[in-house]
Order: sequence, then C-alpha cells, then structure tokens
Amino acid sequence: MTKTYNNKAWFLVLPVLFLVAMNAVIPLMTVVNYSLQETFGDNLFFWAGTANYEAVLSSERFHTALLRQFIFTFTILAIEIPLGVAIALAMPKSGPWASVCLVLMALPLLIPWNVVGAMWNIFSLPDIGLLGWSLNSLAGAISSLLNLPPDQALTFNYTNQIGSAWFVVILMDVWHWTSLVVLLAYAGLRSIDDAYYRAAKIDGASRWAVFRYIQLPKMRQVLIIAVLLRFIDSFIVYTEPFVLTGGGPGNATTFLSIDLVKSALGEFNLGYAAAMSVIYFLISLFVCWLFYTLMTQSDAKREYEQ
Repeated sequence: MTKTYNNKAWFLVLPVLFLVAMNAVIPLMTVVNYSLQETFGDNLFFWAGTANYEAVLSSERFHTALLRQFIFTFTILAIEIPLGVAIALAMPKSGPWASVCLVLMALPLLIPWNVVGAMWNIFSLPDIGLLGWSLNSLAGAISSLLNLPPDQALTFNYTNQIGSAWFVVILMDVWHWTSLVVLLAYAGLRSIDDAYYRAAKIDGASRWAVFRYIQLPKMRQVLIIAVLLRFIDSFIVYTEPFVLTGGGPGNATTFLSIDLVKSALGEFNLGYAAAMSVIYFLISLFVCWLFYTLMTQSDAKREYEQ
C-alpha cells in the first residue's frame, strides 16, 4: 500500500518565512552589503572589499570593547543564575503567597529598558539618589572609623568613578533580569513529581542531597535555556547602560553594542560599523551554537548511560 503525503500544510508556514525574511534575512544582507563598501555621504558608495573587516579585527578599540562585553556578560551569569535558583528554591510551592511571589518576580520584566536605565540613573545619583546617598553615607562613616584624611576619604559617584559605574550597571541588570531566571527555575521545580521528594524523605536524604540529585537534574534543561537567554540579552545589551552611564566615565562602560552605535551614528562610519555588526552577529551565533551542541551532546550521553 502506497502511503500518500499531504504537503499543503507547508503553505501555512509561508507567512512565517515571509516575516523572517523581511525582519531578519533582508536587513542582514543589507548590513553585509554595507560592510563591503565605503561611503562619503550623498548616498555614494565605493567598493572596499574586506578592508572594513580587517580594520575591525585589528582595532584595539574593538578588542577592548569586546573584552568589556565578555566581562560584563560572564559577571552577570555568575550572579544571576545562582541567585535566581536560590530565590526559586525559597519561594512557596503553592497557595496565595506563591501567586504573590510570581507577580512580584514578573514586575521588573514588564518595565521598558529605557525606563529601567532612567530609574537607576536617578536612584544612583550621589547627591539626590537614595542608593547614591546611602552609599556615600556609609563610605563617610567607614572613612571616619578609619581616620582617613579628606583627600583619601571613601566616596561613591558612578558618573566619574569606574568601579562605581560598573557596580551600578551590574546591580541594575541583576535587579532587572534575575526574575527571568527565577521564573524559569521555579517552573522547573514545579514540574518535579512529589514522588521523588517522598522517596528522598524515606531514605533520609539531606537538603543538599535533594537539591543535588533531584532538583538540579530536573532543572537542568530550563537552566540551560536561562543561561542561553541571559547570555544573548547581556551580550547585546545597549539601552540600559547607555541611558545610565552613556558608556562612561570615559569609555569604562562602553560595551560593544554602545561602541557599534557610536561608530555608525556618532562617527557616521557605516562600513566599519556594518563590518562590526556582522562580526558581532557571528560571535553571538557561534556561542549559541556552542550552547546547543553541548546541550544535545550531554543529553545524548545521559540517554546512552541510562
């Protein structure tokens, strides 16, 4: 008996393919086209070949901005993933308080990115911001206890201190995006059958053993998704740090995304900026592929061992 196939359902995918082409493929091809050309205004373009890519890859400015981006991203991951898991473990599993906690966790995610930057800008000002005033008061008290001279007194001012600027940017991102990790981890915890907990209780397993052998393996998939999402979001972050610090003081918080916009709009170096965009995209794509490969290989290994 010959089996017949009905492929008409593929027509339902055509609108999606059209939207992807309009929103992703065509803009990407336009950027690639710009990256191979130079312009001096008046909509006049000249073929430059790979010169822009060579300029980007040999630029110390690009390497420094990329290093800042990686430092920021891995710092964010090192803080938000464990913190999000810890908060998810502490949340109630059921009842009205569980709903309250979920709503509170979701609130920061609903705030637009530019509003988050503006909020933390005001909140962190050393003179009128609650955070800035509190940290300066604490620094003044510590300086008095240590009998530090006025020129060596501890202060906080994220507008002209590199360490303070990094502290505020990281704190802002942790406040804004840890909730995403919490919600994903909480969903993973809620999917665990109670039979596992009953068996662990009968065996007299400790709290750490329950986490190590039951909760963490069951949360593994959602945590990989959380790491991947947070890596992508933090690696292409632009709005929040730009609104907060503008890339300063100096270039201390000028991440790769901010440097890209400065090259394109501030310096009108479209060919260089387009080449940087393509390299930026390839780095992000490679890391996503690496995460996916490690995840699938690990799953295959676990299935083989079982």
